[in-house]
Amino acid sequence: MIYADNAATTKMSDAALNVMIQTAKENWGNPSSLYTHGQRAKEIVEKAREDIAGIIGADRSEITFTSGGSESDNQAILTAAMLGEAKGKKHIISDTFEHHAVLHTLSALEKKGFEVTLLDVHENGIIDPAELEAAIREDTCLVTIMFANNEIGTIQPIKQLGQICRAHGVIFHTDAVQAVGHVHINVNEYNIDMMSASAHKFNGPKGAGFLYAKKGIGLSSLIEGGSQEKGKRAGTENVPAIAAMAAALKENADKTDERSAIVTKMRDRLIEGLLAIPHSVLNGDAKSRLPGNANLCFEGIEGESLLLLLDDKGIAASSGSACTSGSLDPSHVLLAIGRAHDVAHGSLRLTINEETSEKDIEYIIESVTEVVERLRSFSPVWRDLITGKRQFVL
Repeated sequence: MIYADNAATTKMSDAALNVMIQTAKENWGNPSSLYTHGQRAKEIVEKAREDIAGIIGADRSEITFTSGGSESDNQAILTAAMLGEAKGKKHIISDTFEHHAVLHTLSALEKKGFEVTLLDVHENGIIDPAELEAAIREDTCLVTIMFANNEIGTIQPIKQLGQICRAHGVIFHTDAVQAVGHVHINVNEYNIDMMSASAHKFNGPKGAGFLYAKKGIGLSSLIEGGSQEKGKRAGTENVPAIAAMAAALKENADKTDERSAIVTKMRDRLIEGLLAIPHSVLNGDAKSRLPGNANLCFEGIEGESLLLLLDDKGIAASSGSACTSGSLDPSHVLLAIGRAHDVAHGSLRLTINEETSEKDIEYIIESVTEVVERLRSFSPVWRDLITGKRQFVL
């Protein structure tokens, strides 16, 4: 099986898995307990906090452990909303192709009287900093824009966006779930006030993540209970998962440049090969994108059929976010960049990593080309397109 769906989840690294097993076996104490077993567990949690903070350029006190990206997004957004409301500021800025953990939270806040402005991401999947600055108002309390898109992989000009927010005194949050562990991030250099991350996107375990919140931002609690995480996230810490998350992030940080060069070269070959298929298009900017992300649309086919036939050929891929895989609607991300509904239905997301070989890439190109041709051969939509009853979009 060729695994090409790393944006959905990554395989745990040996280093992370070994740390997780060892911690579970040897340091199973409750970190809130005062006796030796508990204090040893607490030391592991605090060492992980220090390691993660160092990798992203933060202070250890600015890291709160969570269950993953969705929880971190919710806590960041709701915190900024409450802080803004206390000052009479109830305007939030985001964009049209955020993860649903952000969009659904914003929708919930709209029902509570907040006003939300969603910026256009344009056909290349990139936000124009000038448009962000023009959208900021006196009552803007938060800007939340993802670092890299989970479907099409486009990387936003985060440093510029952060500078704009800093200049206007507006809290800037970024959902960096797809970016952390894959690109270099320094929260101070990038003017980030809050940032969400999830371990299973960078070879760590599922159910573990963290939220960076700059000093001075008093986080609101989503979960009430004990005083864990300085009272900002109740519940006994998952010590083995936290330790494994730190190990995975450190391992990735140490090889980011080397891995990026290898994966980017294979990604570009993959995109080149798939664009040779007639009436296909790359989704998102060709250069400002994550190293391993290739997202394309093929006119005249259905993405779900494409995935099933690729699975028969031993290729694991997706048509978009794993969080919306049960939806029959086309991807909101592809609609946001202007893809027509019919075209958006024929999408394919391939997300590779350093374990993907050049031989794998050629096999994927060959297989996708064959499957697209096969699906088109009995597609009534394709028949209408080639006979002129419908006009090609791509």
